[in-house]
Amino acid sequence: MNLTQVLALTKYFYTFFLLCNLCLSRLVFAETINISAIDWCPQICINNEKPGYVVELITEVFKGTKYTLNIEHYPWSRAIKNVLKGRHEPQLSPAKSEAPNLTYPLHGVGKQRMCFFTKKSVTWTYSGTESLANLQIGIAIDTSIEELNDYVKNNLSQFQYQPYHERYVLQNAHKLDKNRIDTFLFTKNSTIYLLALAGESDKYREAGCVSQVDIFMAFTPVKSKKEKTSAMIQLFDERMIEIKKGAFLDKLMHKYGLQ
Repeated sequence: MNLTQVLALTKYFYTFFLLCNLCLSRLVFAETINISAIDWCPQICINNEKPGYVVELITEVFKGTKYTLNIEHYPWSRAIKNVLKGRHEPQLSPAKSEAPNLTYPLHGVGKQRMCFFTKKSVTWTYSGTESLANLQIGIAIDTSIEELNDYVKNNLSQFQYQPYHERYVLQNAHKLDKNRIDTFLFTKNSTIYLLALAGESDKYREAGCVSQVDIFMAFTPVKSKKEKTSAMIQLFDERMIEIKKGAFLDKLMHKYGLQ
């Protein structure tokens, strides 16, 4: 073996050694973020091709870092409890008033606007709490409707609560058909999306909305996980600042037909 061959072989083994060390270091330091989420299209979807704009956003946030994402789907109330008890590190994606005991980063992952929906033939439109008199209203458990929270507390007999799950929107729409409720409340984007998916958009109408709020990737308050979640939150906020400078968010919203 001549000197050139020896040098080439040495270079090969050196490169191989560096690659092995790099792979090993990633395995040693890799961490999984266990995420508690709900089926809430178009924000969070059980669909590999279009997993939801919130899921695509957080995937972009943690891309190229030591973190991998493991998303598990639950009913809304259970998803909150999973994170409160530390079974999962973050939850997707509450407004602060919906899960006030969780820990929040500075940056949200989207917007939530709660709106009323009625049958197409109904002319009633929400115009403030006075317009709610004598109505029966469908609402999901553990959801916040911001400006109406006090009204709900003082008028519980008007509200028919139901756990949020993937059938919530259609079940409440069909309650309208049977005159069991006059209107129901849910997030605008999801309701429009799910009614269209079911081919029932022409049967119902949006009848006014309440205030819009930010939604978040919110983290467990469990003290034993504070060091871990603090590092996640710091990285999340740093990456969100960078992402907001580029065109990624505009392209993502366009992909899902949102603004």
